[in-house]
Amino acid sequence: MTAPIVVRVPPELFASVPAEVRGRGRDDVRLMVSRGTAVTHHAFGELAGQLRAGDVLVVNTSATLAAAVDAFVAGRPVVVHFSTPGPDGRWAGELRAPAASGSTERRRGDRAGAVVALPGGGRLVLDEALSPDRLWWARTEGVAVPELMRRYGRPIRYSYTERDQPLSAYQTVFALPDAGGLGSAEMPSAARPFTAGLVAELVRRGVGFAPVTLHTGVASAEAHEPPYPERFEVAGATARLVNAARAGGGRIVAVGTTAVRALESAAGADGVVRAAAGFTDLVVTPRRGVRVVDGLLTGLHEPEASHLLMLEAIAGRAALAVAYDQALSRLYLWHEFGDVHLILPEENPHRVHCSSNVW
Repeated sequence: MTAPIVVRVPPELFASVPAEVRGRGRDDVRLMVSRGTAVTHHAFGELAGQLRAGDVLVVNTSATLAAAVDAFVAGRPVVVHFSTPGPDGRWAGELRAPAASGSTERRRGDRAGAVVALPGGGRLVLDEALSPDRLWWARTEGVAVPELMRRYGRPIRYSYTERDQPLSAYQTVFALPDAGGLGSAEMPSAARPFTAGLVAELVRRGVGFAPVTLHTGVASAEAHEPPYPERFEVAGATARLVNAARAGGGRIVAVGTTAVRALESAAGADGVVRAAAGFTDLVVTPRRGVRVVDGLLTGLHEPEASHLLMLEAIAGRAALAVAYDQALSRLYLWHEFGDVHLILPEENPHRVHCSSNVW
């Protein structure tokens, strides 16, 4: 597997609070647009001008859960990050150590059989390591995890964020909360800047929306393991819409890496999307490539993150390197509350330039 592009991001470019706290609204972020190695810079509100009638935006409808729950192991405080329910009734997740900042830190040394005392009297028992010293499959006793999160949970946050934010700050305009207690441990954040007004404008301009669901698990900033199996669904109506748009010359633009994984998991080798549901552990790399997706709207990803391989599969390595150099030099903000990057197919392969419209 090709190594991801290495990006060195200074801490001052980590978005520490939501856009609406530091600006006018959640859409008050910047939009970098790549068409091959041609890069332009915009306000996110100009997204509609970058797309065209017949394009389809594929959006993840998974709601974000209050997946961080305070607990104890052998009398010492921990924070459980509930991640993904498995097909056998166990949950994947990790134990974190409370930090003085109010966020959490990585915790090492846990062993199979460790018992976690949960609020309300339930227990979590570590069964099987998913990754060294971090993620576990665990079984619960005397508690239903969705109810536990509703009663005692809060959104997962990491040390680059300034303080806890309400769960509403981690929901996108596309989130459907009633999914039988299922949802994402961490926000499908590429869709966060969308507002109802922008969605209406895009529809008026002839841009379609195709919903998919992928309930994403934890992806802490300290480790970049490839995704483990996560629950997804691509409905028949979405498959038909995407196939029809492609047949008519429309571009399929995924909103977030989760939307890419869901849609590509439902696509056959022939590029036809079919209704599908279950668990996917698909990792999109340059070698695997994409079968359906033409473009991607995404946040700015961590140094050496596996997601960068997906971006490289869609944009190409040279284009991605130019875009990230631009993002760094123009002080774009990283992480879930930061700025966004729209990758579209190259329009003129012989032109290499950077222009600035707003920022």
